[in-house]
Amino acid sequence: MHRLAVNKSFAFSVEPGTIWLNNPSLIHNISPDDNFSLRIILPTTFIADSYVSSGPSFACGFFCAGAVATCDDYIFSIFLVSAYSMGDVVVSYWESPEVVWSANRDHPVKENASVQLTEHGDLVLFDADGTMVWSTHTTDKSVAGMNLTSIGNLVLLNHENMELWRSFDHPTDTLVTGQILQEGQKLMARTSLANWASGKFYLTIQPDGMYAFAGTDTPLAYYRSPTGGTVTTNRSAYIALKNGSLQVCTYFRDTESPDYQIQLPRDNYGLVFVRLDFDGHLRLYQRPNTSWVSSDVFDITDPCAYPLACGEYGICSNAQCSCPDAAIGQSGLFEVIDPRELNRGCLPLGSLSCDSARKPRMISLPNITQFNGVYNWTTSEERCKLSCLNDCSCKASFFQYYNTSTGFCFLVSDIFSMISVKDGSYSRNFSSLVFLKVKGATHNFVLSKGKTAIVSAVGSSTFVALVIVAVLVVLRRKRVEPSEDEDIIDQLPGLPTRFSFLELKSATGDFSKVIGKGGSGSVFEGHICDKQVAVKKLDSINQGTKEFLAEVQTIGSINHIHLVRLIGFCVEKSHRLLVYEYMPNGSLDKWIFRKHQTTPLDWKTRLRVITDVAKGLAYLHSDCRQTIAHLDIKPQNILLDEQFAAKVADFGLAKLIDHEQSSVMTRLRGTPGYLAPEWLTSVINEKVDVYSFGIVIMEILCGRSNLDYSQPEESPHLVSVLQDKAKTDQQMDLIDPRSTDMQYHLEEVSHMMNLAVWCLQVDSRRRPSMTEAVKILDGAMDVETELDLDLVNIELMVANRAVHGKIAETLQIDSVLSEPR
Repeated sequence: MHRLAVNKSFAFSVEPGTIWLNNPSLIHNISPDDNFSLRIILPTTFIADSYVSSGPSFACGFFCAGAVATCDDYIFSIFLVSAYSMGDVVVSYWESPEVVWSANRDHPVKENASVQLTEHGDLVLFDADGTMVWSTHTTDKSVAGMNLTSIGNLVLLNHENMELWRSFDHPTDTLVTGQILQEGQKLMARTSLANWASGKFYLTIQPDGMYAFAGTDTPLAYYRSPTGGTVTTNRSAYIALKNGSLQVCTYFRDTESPDYQIQLPRDNYGLVFVRLDFDGHLRLYQRPNTSWVSSDVFDITDPCAYPLACGEYGICSNAQCSCPDAAIGQSGLFEVIDPRELNRGCLPLGSLSCDSARKPRMISLPNITQFNGVYNWTTSEERCKLSCLNDCSCKASFFQYYNTSTGFCFLVSDIFSMISVKDGSYSRNFSSLVFLKVKGATHNFVLSKGKTAIVSAVGSSTFVALVIVAVLVVLRRKRVEPSEDEDIIDQLPGLPTRFSFLELKSATGDFSKVIGKGGSGSVFEGHICDKQVAVKKLDSINQGTKEFLAEVQTIGSINHIHLVRLIGFCVEKSHRLLVYEYMPNGSLDKWIFRKHQTTPLDWKTRLRVITDVAKGLAYLHSDCRQTIAHLDIKPQNILLDEQFAAKVADFGLAKLIDHEQSSVMTRLRGTPGYLAPEWLTSVINEKVDVYSFGIVIMEILCGRSNLDYSQPEESPHLVSVLQDKAKTDQQMDLIDPRSTDMQYHLEEVSHMMNLAVWCLQVDSRRRPSMTEAVKILDGAMDVETELDLDLVNIELMVANRAVHGKIAETLQIDSVLSEPR
């Protein structure tokens, strides 16, 4: 039993203006035998008058995320504890509190960090040096207090006890009883038992079921629940943990209907919580007495099917683990992390480098596959191997073929467990192998007896000359320092494929076929490994190699079906080139503006483009490690593939924003006609993209540009015309007159125009998030009806005209990273 330092006068609900410091003045455990350290600011309840066990209950405070003896790292979190009281002392039998929610666990805080419920209604976490680490962003003076409910939901309330913010809406890796996980939300596992930062596994809900994914650069599904819903515009889904089961439900508008349930094993002590653990297992945690017990939720019967069944680089065969060395009968390449626990995986011996002097090599392991058989392009075995060898970020390439020389290839930058297909549990109607990248071989020249005679026959003077030349070459190499570019590239892991200038010159036929031009360079059609690509050759470079590569690293890590993918880059002396996937139907402006149109797009295609762009932006804003504000959303930066699926392009002006920041200050950047009003203050956030998205919706619906000075004098500015029409309920007069198809879908067109008006609110706080916009487009949410119809900011109009009038110094462009137009 552990004593707690406690002040019995603590309150269960707190008012604005309250500040808590992370130090021993808070309620804390003080036993030297504890293997944990915590400090409580808000418990749900303690029974303070008699010896009564309260059972497991929730508390909120600081939990040590580092070494307990001298804890340097804390996370602000909600945890499950057990305690009872005896007289004036609160006593605990907490052998292991369980954290169920945390605020920005990627940034632990130090001693004397603070949590503040400000007078403006914002709950903010500051580190000891004053850095803001996390915030609820609820700058609403109607916030009257904060409370922790009995089911573990931290809430901010107004005077009528209505919830204005809930921790349940911002899950980390855990779902507690009574909590719902909705579409667009994730459970993100932590990195390891000792590392609380976000890891490589996440669980999410989609309209057709619950999915678990592994990987950060190219996530792959390793679990999917039984199909319950379908992907339709008016159907959405959620996960609910209640009534002894994990329920996956879909609903149509206001009507709910459970599709199926995953019954969870439980005893009389009931259901407590489920957590996505660092190893990718979703586990149910229960507490029958003083210890937690867990059981798997996923119905995965094959132990090798989990991505970390045998740890990183481990090979799983009949639930047994081994390292790659054993598969090829060669030692010195890998070592077991823990000989007593083979499932912890293997470590490659020696570091991998893209330096040509220390270039890695590939080893081939036959009859090996991975947990997800996704192979995304067709090629030969040799090209599959070389593609990974020449890609700095690639660690392995998997190849699968069916009795032919051509097969399917998949490159991976996240290494998980591999699976042997020899054990009979996998289909044998195909052949598979993996190429693993390992350190380069050391060349030891050993001569056989026969060759010794040949060497001895060489004249002594020739031999001495050769030795002298060899020594001079070695000495010269030692004196030559690596170039600055090579040093920088070695320091930036996770870069996409690096190409030489000569490779791209050859791939584009000496840059012979121009397919587009942008403000910073021209785009050329090319072919790499029989794959059509777009190569952008940047003209004016106003940033250093380090800055350029940092942007390549950031954008190269983004992977989403509605974002144009950066395949590779070239940085040699003054050459800067970017390689992208090829988009055969070009940019959206060529299909919607009348001066370009040949055949107007039908309504179904226009709606699909709007939805695709919304999903791409929602990913940038919500699903990346940092919020990525694009800052230049316009039809020219929206590209169309052969099926007219839309992808957002051109991240040259993008700005990274920490999820905990409400706004950032930056210089004016963007394109006239798409600039949100808050650019006048230079203080912006991702909502500027929402405004630009509203402009693009209107341009798609109306078939004209927002700023079009070829229009009659009274209507060069589309948003101004929309404002006037909306006030008299005549906005439908604006739809593209060339599209007869849209006349048959006026209700849907009106719905989209209302969404555009919501996105165009002058006050950025009144605009929807892109996640909300996606829900509206999927039919899971309605458009806000109480909207301000004064959409035009006069000062912004003046600024737009100034920029449009060639006053170039008004528009600052901080970056050159630009995608094909």
